[in-house]
Amino acid sequence: MKTVLNDDALLVSNYIKGDENALTVLITRHKQRIYSFIYSKVYDRDVSEDIFQDTFIKVINTLKRGRYNEEGKFLPWVMRIAHNLVIDHFRRNNRMPKFDNDGEFSIFSVLSDNCLNAEKQLIKDQVECDVRRLIEELPDDQKEVLHMRVYQEMSFKDISEKTGVSINTALGRMRYALINLRKVIDKHNIILTN
Repeated sequence: MKTVLNDDALLVSNYIKGDENALTVLITRHKQRIYSFIYSKVYDRDVSEDIFQDTFIKVINTLKRGRYNEEGKFLPWVMRIAHNLVIDHFRRNNRMPKFDNDGEFSIFSVLSDNCLNAEKQLIKDQVECDVRRLIEELPDDQKEVLHMRVYQEMSFKDISEKTGVSINTALGRMRYALINLRKVIDKHNIILTN
């Protein structure tokens, strides 16, 4: 197995240097495993083929831009790309975004869906992971209020008492937390629908 990993790294390196045949070898070597993974999620041959092709278009673009740095872990990297494209497929084709009372998309409504099938669970898990990562980028005061409100389901009155700030300040922090999350989502073109 170690030889294959080293082999993959060599083929990636050769492709980056201009050897188109190296990519053909990589695709041939890993096609069955990647395609089987995709098919096991979507159960449709045409869709699986499309996602497989999209996966390698992303691989090629990343390699050509010099952004590949997986240190010899080519297959896990490609599988992650395929996994993300499967999730994107479900988000695009099978799900509508949920909106809150203001008509704005609500990230957290995605997390509260209780009747999940396998594909919805896959999407929900990825969304939860993405949201947690985004929340970590917020300033501490905003992160704290958002955590209390969304995950601990505390009222703004309780948040105010616990943090020692006015209700208006707690409301403001929550508002800015949501604004900042939307900015990060837009900036990185992240899809958080189910």
